[in-house]
Amino acid sequence: MRRSRKIALTALAVVLVLLVGGYWYERPMLLTGTGYAAHNACALAAIADRGDPGDDLPPNPLVPVLKTRTSGTETTAGILGVLAKKHAWATSGYGCTLAEERPRFPAASTVSATGNPYAGATAPTPPAAVSAALERAFGEDLSASARKDLGTRGVVVLKDGDLVAERYADGFAATTPQLGWSMTKSVTSLLVGRLVAQGDVGLDDDHLRPEWKDRRAGITVRQLLQMTSGLHWDETYSLGTPITRMLYLEPDMGRYVASQELDHDPGTYLQYSSGSTTLLCSILAPKHGGADFPRRELFAPLGLASAVLEPDAVGTPVCSSYLWATPRDWASIGQFALQDGVWNGARLLPTGWMAETTKAVVVPKSEEEGYASGWWANQQADGSLVEPTLPADTYFAEGHDGQWLVVVPSHRLVIARLGFTPTEVDDRVVSTTAALIAALG
Repeated sequence: MRRSRKIALTALAVVLVLLVGGYWYERPMLLTGTGYAAHNACALAAIADRGDPGDDLPPNPLVPVLKTRTSGTETTAGILGVLAKKHAWATSGYGCTLAEERPRFPAASTVSATGNPYAGATAPTPPAAVSAALERAFGEDLSASARKDLGTRGVVVLKDGDLVAERYADGFAATTPQLGWSMTKSVTSLLVGRLVAQGDVGLDDDHLRPEWKDRRAGITVRQLLQMTSGLHWDETYSLGTPITRMLYLEPDMGRYVASQELDHDPGTYLQYSSGSTTLLCSILAPKHGGADFPRRELFAPLGLASAVLEPDAVGTPVCSSYLWATPRDWASIGQFALQDGVWNGARLLPTGWMAETTKAVVVPKSEEEGYASGWWANQQADGSLVEPTLPADTYFAEGHDGQWLVVVPSHRLVIARLGFTPTEVDDRVVSTTAALIAALG
């Protein structure tokens, strides 16, 4: 009897060890899931005033066991509410930040919509052909399930500087901020332009981090902006990759990216890297207001009252991924770009900044078609077009799950498309843009 009991206890101990070991092995991925859930739920409540966080979670086997709780300005998510817990903290003006304890940031600059002509503009009545293009953008020709997969939530169209069309999905409005994900990278390009215009930054500045004593000291602002720094990176969203560790496990994202070794000589290899953009902001922000940097340098001058760029736990704006704004404010950013950085008669960017930063990067080897300096160019370096149905001078800001800002200078056209499209391959943005060009001339 004692022998049987001893065997049973030993077996139980082995099982417990395996379970605990398995948990700790998988914990980084579990923390990715709970970090995503905590940040998502916190931001939707604090920024977008929405109470449906499950609608913004991508397909994930963890979803059924994720438990999220909000108390005041703190949101906690965990597996069954107990394991792999992550905390997100809401701060006025800065959205939500993942951190073990409440982070402290400088007071957020006041941003008024007074200088933004689109913020309070009357909703337009578009021509029939434009309405038809928007109906297709929202999947009116599809079944209910296919329309849900398409997931269009807001489209705003500016033509010749005027608001000519907009439409929103049920539960969304002109006043609902939406997350742009990697469209934030294009806004970072504008922020760099602001500092260049003021003479505070040069694109060829190097020796950007004090701990870089090796070849990394030669990395320049331009190379971080163009993703040609050569730093080791993997943008794959899975266990142990740099991107998931940066976003969900590292309190100081810039420091983590800066710790990566060189895989390539700087300036020779283009590899898409959210780390490069956030690292760039970790270098620029401390001298220009820290977490308040985007509000001070861009949101206030443009009147982007809805815009919130969330920082990490040490106050670095997460310039790769975390800008929220209403579709009208996203379209305003596109109009600012179309006007080459002139807003309400004042030049805020260097002359020719947009023409230069929307040229496809030329390097010996590139993993991306048409990547420019934070933007995506339709015309590649060899003259071929990424999207042959659109004009050569078209350029884009693009983000995860179907976020698009399309600028077509030759037609004085700006289109902002926000949505949640994690599974559908064609989000219809390119075909919608072609239809709007035909409809508006």
